[in-house]
Amino acid sequence: MAKGTANAGAPAARTKRPTLDELDLPLGKRVRLHRLLYEHGPGNGTLLVLPIDQGLEHGPVDFLTNPPSADPEYQWRLALEGGYSAIACHWGLARQYMKKYAGKVPLILKINGKSTIPDDTEALSSPTATVEDAVSLGADAVGYTLYVGSPRQDEDISRLMEVRQACELWGMPLVVWAYPRGGEIEKKGGRDSLYAVDYAARMAHELGADIIKLNVPKKGPKDAQMPKQYQELEWDYAGGAARVIASAQRSLVLFSGGSKLSDDDVMDKARTVMEQGATGLIFGRNMWQRPFDEALAITARMKDMLKKFAA
Repeated sequence: MAKGTANAGAPAARTKRPTLDELDLPLGKRVRLHRLLYEHGPGNGTLLVLPIDQGLEHGPVDFLTNPPSADPEYQWRLALEGGYSAIACHWGLARQYMKKYAGKVPLILKINGKSTIPDDTEALSSPTATVEDAVSLGADAVGYTLYVGSPRQDEDISRLMEVRQACELWGMPLVVWAYPRGGEIEKKGGRDSLYAVDYAARMAHELGADIIKLNVPKKGPKDAQMPKQYQELEWDYAGGAARVIASAQRSLVLFSGGSKLSDDDVMDKARTVMEQGATGLIFGRNMWQRPFDEALAITARMKDMLKKFAA
């Protein structure tokens, strides 16, 4: 895998990620982000987040390869013993399982979601909780899924505006899961194309995200109806990551791990995005689809790697 080689399609040098001191933030957001960045996880300005929203988003299928992981206690215990920066989940998994982990494992409360049963042609995540719910649970951030390019993005943007206003009122950091979706996106190269992910990064930043969760772009068909400028770009894995980080500007970027990979592959990809200027990683299935001892071991390797990217 190429690792950060400059080319015509990527910035000449990796983007310097913004530090907490450089961001213009309300006091409440600053306090909560400090806890996430410096008081938990690697503790050096990077983030390692463990998501467990897949049960709602994908159904029970993701737990079948490691049956013990179907019990949310598995992920909460992994977050504690592995020393993650935070766990990200919906209201039910926070309300029912958080009590003995409160104050020990920071919470990012997901406040919207959808199932995979209807297709993504007109994707929209329904509200599942509020910013006030996050405050009542002692959360350190809220997570909102924005479907960039969906025919229903007008509703999505309006809802996100309301969430962003509540986050400003309560001093709650806003983490946007910026996901391209919809028929028009598929025509223009697909949800993982550089064009789509780059657009999602910029859009989430302009709509007020403090942190943006992205997938690393993938090569798409050459005949896609995307803008000509994107069709002419030459880029590799590192260059794609660098470009979308640059589009996120002063929003911090977390990259998703996606489906389970081998230990070496997941470590190589994680290291590459950090070298390009990411703030951290949000890896779920690549962690908790493993037996518990193996999940702890790969977590320790990941944290050791992140400690080399102090800010």
